[in-house]
Amino acid sequence: MTDDPRPIRADMGPRGLTLDRERLARKLAALPASAPVVVMIHGWRYAPGFAGDCPHGSILSLDPQPGDRRAVSWPRHLGLDGCSALGIALGWRAKCDPWRAHLRAGWTGPALAEIARTVHDLSGRPIQVIAHSMGARVALAALPLVPAGHIHRMILLAAAETRRVALSALDTPAGRSVEVINVTTRENDLFDACFEWGIHLGLRTSIGQGLGRSRPNWHDLWIDQPRTLQALAGLGHVLSDPPRRICHWSPYLRPGTIALYRALIEGRLSAGDLPLHRPGRRWSRLILGARGMDLGSGLPAA
Repeated sequence: MTDDPRPIRADMGPRGLTLDRERLARKLAALPASAPVVVMIHGWRYAPGFAGDCPHGSILSLDPQPGDRRAVSWPRHLGLDGCSALGIALGWRAKCDPWRAHLRAGWTGPALAEIARTVHDLSGRPIQVIAHSMGARVALAALPLVPAGHIHRMILLAAAETRRVALSALDTPAGRSVEVINVTTRENDLFDACFEWGIHLGLRTSIGQGLGRSRPNWHDLWIDQPRTLQALAGLGHVLSDPPRRICHWSPYLRPGTIALYRALIEGRLSAGDLPLHRPGRRWSRLILGARGMDLGSGLPAA
């Protein structure tokens, strides 16, 4: 009997990782050798089993429940049908205050590392990761816990993590071998500021402001900047206008974004082809209007 196309469900709870390893092994065995395996990780305010806020009934589902403007199906739009590419949906308990969610995101890093090791043990394949908000903290927390090559690529969307933590994660064997695309936009400035001041008392800078240093395997992609948008359009990826000037979900709600990530995941687009323009100033989406101007970075140090 043909297995259903839904992503493999994985949940991190008080007793550790719950993962259907038998189904995972079966799906991996049937997957073409070149097909990607992608772990999807949600951010704050989702938690498995919560009605209306369960990620497996929302963004990590092939068929999200209607009525939620944020509930666009990641696996459907990324082409994770279980045949040409396999999706693994990692849920964790983020329906709480942001301080506890921040702690739990760090604690969930070992679950992602366990998934990466399991996929590698079963098939010899690396995984790719796409993560939003505090899900990016989960992703980066896994890098010190796995060997080089177990995680091939990370696409981080409006990431809620600091430069210091990201640089530390990159300075590990897996961190030096992974490719990271850090998708950021000035529509997220308010959320970056709340993360920096509400959790880190203004002492740390979010990677929403870019990594702040050059690393050959790290690519900051500023999807609000006119020159970046023009370059992406030249690559065949036209991004429509964002839904709002202030929007934490813009990196996946904005039409055209998920098709861009799918091209990266499938290898039809190389990270080296992505534009490397400097960002506009913080708050420029509000001060200068929806299309802003590229005024240089003016970013604080990490």
